[in-house]
Amino acid sequence: MTTSTGTSTSVPPSAAPFVRAKAISYSRTTATATRVLSQLRHDPRSIALMILVPCVMLVLLRYVFDGSPRTFDSIGASLLGIFPLITMFLVTSIATLRERTSGTLERLLAMPLGKGDLIAGYALAFGSLAIVQSALATGLAVWTLDLDVTGSPWLLLLVALLDALLGTALGLFVSAFAASEYQAVQFMPAVLFPQILLCGLFTPRSNMHPVLEALSNVLPMSYAVDGMNEVLMHTDVTAAFVGDALIVAGCALLVLGLGAATLKRRTP
Repeated sequence: MTTSTGTSTSVPPSAAPFVRAKAISYSRTTATATRVLSQLRHDPRSIALMILVPCVMLVLLRYVFDGSPRTFDSIGASLLGIFPLITMFLVTSIATLRERTSGTLERLLAMPLGKGDLIAGYALAFGSLAIVQSALATGLAVWTLDLDVTGSPWLLLLVALLDALLGTALGLFVSAFAASEYQAVQFMPAVLFPQILLCGLFTPRSNMHPVLEALSNVLPMSYAVDGMNEVLMHTDVTAAFVGDALIVAGCALLVLGLGAATLKRRTP
């Protein structure tokens, strides 16, 4: 490295990673995404879990409340966002854990592939599947199961997609703390179940104990449910809906960043 006076200075070894840091590369990111999608193509069970299970659950829910369609209308929109989040969390955490424990991630990081490229590639791959999943579930709920929404179905699709991306980000993050697929599944009660109980699905959050209400205010699933309810009750895009969507998107980006930070962890 040369200073302004023309003298040459050496870069300390500890600073080398920062000097070599590069912006996220489109080609490396898409190559990573293509590799992940190619692997998933040979795993029909994971594809079925991501694509079909949310649709099956919505159909089951619709006919559970066959005699009370208004009940389905009141909770169907919320579950339209929760189901993709759960399935993407499970699939992403298990798929990423396999690559951590097999040493694939360590080998990739030894190549000219930055952590940003890697995490963006995973997000792109699973995000592509999330788009398909959310589109199928939303279309099924609105045009086949007659989910009655006041607002635009496209807004439902947007929130469902953000929820699926949030589930992807959470799955990438928690995979760093599991040593086996069984342990990855065990994280679901710890990470998702409290959010399901406190998101306002069963009772308005304002009716909860003040401590639980305060806790629900910092959980992203609460804002996903609030966003779905805004679409359910309003014909136009409201400021509350925009705020809810931005919070869910911001949480997804934050967790993706945390997931990138865990890539420095070495697997045994």
